[in-house]
Amino acid sequence: MTDLSVYAGRWVALAGDEVAGVGFTGEEALHMARQNRYKARLTVRYVDDPAGEALALSPLLERLRPLLVQSSQPVYLVGGAVRDALLGRYTNDLDFVLPQGAIKLAFQIGDALGEPAYVLDRARDTGRVVLPGQEMHLDFARFRGPDLLTDLRERDFSINAMALPATAVTRAAIIDPFGGQEDLPDSRIRLVNDHALQDDPVRGLRAVRLAASLNFTLTPETETAVQQAAPLLSTVSVERIRDELVKMLATAVPDQAIRQMKTLRLLPVVLPEIAALADVTQSPPHHEPVLAHTISALRWLVLVEACLAEERPSVPELASLQTMLAPFAESLRVHLARVVDGGLNGRILLRWGALFHDVGKKETRTVEADGRIRFLGHDQVGAEIAVSRLRQLRLSSQASKFVGRIVYGHMRPMLLANTGRPVSRRAVFRFYRNTGAAGLDICLLSLADHLAMYDGVGDEAAWERLVGVTAVLLQNYFEEHDKTVAPVALVDGHTLIKELNLQPGPEVGRLLRLIQEAQAAGDISTMAEAVAFAHQSHEK
Repeated sequence: MTDLSVYAGRWVALAGDEVAGVGFTGEEALHMARQNRYKARLTVRYVDDPAGEALALSPLLERLRPLLVQSSQPVYLVGGAVRDALLGRYTNDLDFVLPQGAIKLAFQIGDALGEPAYVLDRARDTGRVVLPGQEMHLDFARFRGPDLLTDLRERDFSINAMALPATAVTRAAIIDPFGGQEDLPDSRIRLVNDHALQDDPVRGLRAVRLAASLNFTLTPETETAVQQAAPLLSTVSVERIRDELVKMLATAVPDQAIRQMKTLRLLPVVLPEIAALADVTQSPPHHEPVLAHTISALRWLVLVEACLAEERPSVPELASLQTMLAPFAESLRVHLARVVDGGLNGRILLRWGALFHDVGKKETRTVEADGRIRFLGHDQVGAEIAVSRLRQLRLSSQASKFVGRIVYGHMRPMLLANTGRPVSRRAVFRFYRNTGAAGLDICLLSLADHLAMYDGVGDEAAWERLVGVTAVLLQNYFEEHDKTVAPVALVDGHTLIKELNLQPGPEVGRLLRLIQEAQAAGDISTMAEAVAFAHQSHEK
């Protein structure tokens, strides 16, 4: 095997093991090789400097490297994977570009890995390899233009407009024509060109999402450009907008993302119902208008979610909450990690619920004679608005309805707490009968709602009552489920028809529901008691 170390920092084109061309770009090396060995089958690779500073690259690249060195064209890793490597982070998705034949390479890689490959866009010569077990995908695309420089120039932000020869592992190999490496340490998000947002208005949302996920700031020029281009988002497919919103909600600071969307005038375009809450005032103990409260609720929800982890909460006043949640933490983590139809996980659905929980307040706001502001029915109105908007964003029916259920039930734990009475078995049954599994999300959201209302624990007595109610609801769901949440039926419809001499119809269903509630409440526990109870209820 030819020693290639003398070519460190350059590209070589090989005819077998023989160096047929050398250049500072893959194209230069291939051009030289084709002049010398025009009939030979050529491969091209970048020769890394073994003494260079190593990058934090995805381990998957180790598997790909033996395949990519056999490519007949220069292949580059681009975009977020290069950025994240410089930040010392791994990314689940890898994007590659090459002069041509991207779909062909995608299928070759897929075959070699034993994973499925797909055509994403035949006109743009773009293919994808999916690694289902690792929740990763590899995208291969033809240059956006005649060469790599043009491709990078047509990207969105400087920190995403960097490339790395796909077989390289050192920082010195990075191609960075637009200063992305200078912007990274300064935590800046800067547009690569003046027409980036006109070419693709979704980049405005992406800027917000990157700022939230990386804890970066937009340059003033980029902020201005995003504001000016905001109306163009109305021309973009709702699926792309949805995907960016989901990624924002998945960050550690979804509240910051929503707040910045408002500042940059993006919110009225993509979520007009939420934007309309900005000037909706409310009575104490609320201390903020509805939109500001909603954003605060998102912030507190992230902190409540963190109480499900074993680490001590960052907010000391939530320590007692973490103690209460501890017996249910693992089960709640599983609940939030589940994936529903459409590919969203439970945590995202909960955060959608938090974002929409008070969306019905604008339509239901009234002012009493004494000046008190009320929002009667905002839970039901809000649920309808949430489901409608999420369906417009092409969330699945299952996901949209689940979020609607969260919104519809978000006040129930607080109402139970406000009675000052112990939560009865009957109340537990009715709570979960109306909310289903969304009741778990509602428990967590109600805690965040209280914390946002008071900007902390606030009224300690009210907080302790709410935490106590939440504990009872969770304990019944996870430890007494077959007794108080979904008790095993004592009788069936056929038995009732026979014992009560009934005709099949709605009355049978009504009696079965009453029996189930009485069973959950502890009033009956045997078939005979159930039949007797049905006799009494039917006669009424």
